[in-house]
Amino acid sequence: MNVVIFGKGMASTRQVNLTGFGAVSGIVAIAVLIIGIGFATGSWHAERNGSGLSVTELEELSAQLELQRESIKTIRQENEDTLDALAIRIAQMNARVIRLDALGRRLTGMADIDDGEFDFDSDPAIGGPEEPMPLVPNLAVPEMLEAMDALGSQLSNREAQLDVLESVLMNQNLKDRVYPQGRPVGAGWISSYFGKRTDPFTGKAANHTGIDFAGKSGAEIAAVADGVVTWSADRYGYGIMVEINHGSGYVTRYAHNSKNLVGVGDEVKKGQIVALMGETGRATGPNLHFEVLQNGSRVNPVKFIREASK
Repeated sequence: MNVVIFGKGMASTRQVNLTGFGAVSGIVAIAVLIIGIGFATGSWHAERNGSGLSVTELEELSAQLELQRESIKTIRQENEDTLDALAIRIAQMNARVIRLDALGRRLTGMADIDDGEFDFDSDPAIGGPEEPMPLVPNLAVPEMLEAMDALGSQLSNREAQLDVLESVLMNQNLKDRVYPQGRPVGAGWISSYFGKRTDPFTGKAANHTGIDFAGKSGAEIAAVADGVVTWSADRYGYGIMVEINHGSGYVTRYAHNSKNLVGVGDEVKKGQIVALMGETGRATGPNLHFEVLQNGSRVNPVKFIREASK
């Protein structure tokens, strides 16, 4: 095998004759040299200009980056959902607190409590010395949700208790409104009591079914409890009379009036003027004959008048 060698610095070409084993060894050496030079050149170029990573490694890194992006996206969405849930829960609790404040104001008025004692428009006054607490880690979202659930349960309990208290106060207030109490006249004096007395017309012993208030003709007569008018006309012995049914078995009568100011079926409130004092019927002068009936039986009105002053 002949190998011709030539170059710029050579005056003439040279020819080397390779035969047998020497020829094969020479070819192998030359090939190894060329491969080595190429590998070294590639490595140098990769170090200078490339990342030094294979295509497979680059694909693996890209896949990992995509997974991380998806994970971050999922975490961000979960955080947004959690914040939305917290915002909704806080709004619900705020609405319940507003309702409790309104209910508290209403109960304060119903119970006739001084406004300064329970002021629902201001933060409650608190005080006391402070002692440092041991450092604790900040609450995590699950712990915060648990705390909000506990607070929600407390609000539910308070709402239930206040609802019961409101019902009790309303029933009590209604009971007070329909229970006969107080004087039916603003001025005047009791001229005849309930029970046995001498009849002013016959001079004989008789039973007086109410009490009489002597006063001026035309003086105002007021209802002693809420109720419905069941009689408003002249009645034998009573003259012009107003009868009011208060429920719970109570009825009141206002007799000898000069004029009635309400009619049958009218709803009246405690303290409302229902008639004017007169001397109609069986009367010796201007007065109010006042009766209280309980379950159909006449009872002493003095008891109900005195209870109002306690």
